[in-house]
Amino acid sequence: MRIGDAAPFWRAVIDAARDARGGKLDIDLSGAKVVDGAIMSLLVDVRADLDRRGVASKIVGASPQLAPVVELYETKGGGSDSEAKPAVGLVERVGRGTGALVDAARHLVLFTWELSFSAFDVLRRPRKTDLARIPSLAEQAGADGVSIVLVLNFLVGVIMAYQSSKALRMYGANAYVADLVGISTTRELCPLMTAIIMSGRSGAAFAAELGTMTVEEELDALRTIGLSPQRWLVLPRVAALVLVAPVLTLLGDVVAVVGGGVVAALSLSIGPRAYLSELHGSVRASDVWTGLVKSAVFGGAIAFIGCQQGFATTGGASGVGRRTTSTVVTCLFAIVVIDTAATVLFRALGR
Repeated sequence: MRIGDAAPFWRAVIDAARDARGGKLDIDLSGAKVVDGAIMSLLVDVRADLDRRGVASKIVGASPQLAPVVELYETKGGGSDSEAKPAVGLVERVGRGTGALVDAARHLVLFTWELSFSAFDVLRRPRKTDLARIPSLAEQAGADGVSIVLVLNFLVGVIMAYQSSKALRMYGANAYVADLVGISTTRELCPLMTAIIMSGRSGAAFAAELGTMTVEEELDALRTIGLSPQRWLVLPRVAALVLVAPVLTLLGDVVAVVGGGVVAALSLSIGPRAYLSELHGSVRASDVWTGLVKSAVFGGAIAFIGCQQGFATTGGASGVGRRTTSTVVTCLFAIVVIDTAATVLFRALGR
C-alpha cells in the first residue's frame, strides 16, 4: 500500500469500524507486501480516531519485513497499545528543576571563565579578536536606537516636571523643578530608561543571533578551525555596548532636561535662562558621570547576558525564542540589581 491507496483505505477502515463487534477492530496487514510512511502515518491517525470512538484496535498480520516499520510508527504515534506515561511526582519535578538550575549555573560559570580568559588574552594580543566589528556593532546598538532613546527620555523629563509642578507651585518653589528634573534624570532615570531600551533591542538581538548560530552549529565550526567564539563574537559585542551606552545616556540627559524646561516654561512660568541657571547650580559633574558609569556597567551586563543566553540555546527555533525572551527578563532583573548595588556603593563613597 502506498499513498495513492490512502483514500480507499480510509473509507474501508471507517466502514469496518461501523460494523465492529464488541467495540474491537483488527487491521490485518497480512496481504500487504509494501507499506510506505504515508500509509503508516494514516494508520496511526486512524487508530487514534478509533480510540476516540471507543473502538479498540491493533495491527495484526504484518510480515517480518513490515514488522519493524509497524513497531516504529506505533512507538512514535503512541497508539492504543502503548503504555500511558506515569504522572510526574513532586519529588521528580523538584529533582528536574534542581538539575536544570545546576546545569544553568555550570554553563554560566564556564562561559564567564572562557570570556575572562579570552579578555585577558586579547589585552596581550589584540589582533586575536575581531576589533573591526566594534564600530558596526556600536552603530547598530547606538545610532539605530537614538530616536527612541531621545523620545523616551524627553517624555521622562516632561513627566517628572508635570508630576512635581503642582506641589512646587503650592510652596512657591517653582524654580526647583530644574533641581528635581536634573538630578533625578542624570543619576537614575536616563541610565535606567536607556538600559531598558538596550535590553529589548540589543540584548534580545544578540541572543537571537548567537542562538541561531548555536543551533545551526556555526559556533562549533568556529572552534573546529581554531577560532574562539568568545573572542570573535562576544568580546566585540560587550565592548560595543560598553562604549555606546554612556553616549546614549548623555544624549538622554540633555533631552530630559529640555523636556523639563518646556514644562517649566509652559506650566510654571520659568524662562529658559532662569531654568538653566538653577540647573547649573544644582546638578554637579558627579551626578552626570555617576549615571554614565552605571550606564556603561548596564551595557556590559546586557551584552554579557544576551551572548550567554545565545550560547546556551538548544532545541531549534523554539529554543531561540525562549532564550530571547529569557534574555530580556534577565536583563531587566540584572539592571535593577546593579542599580541598587551602585546606589549603595556611591552613597557609601559620599557620591
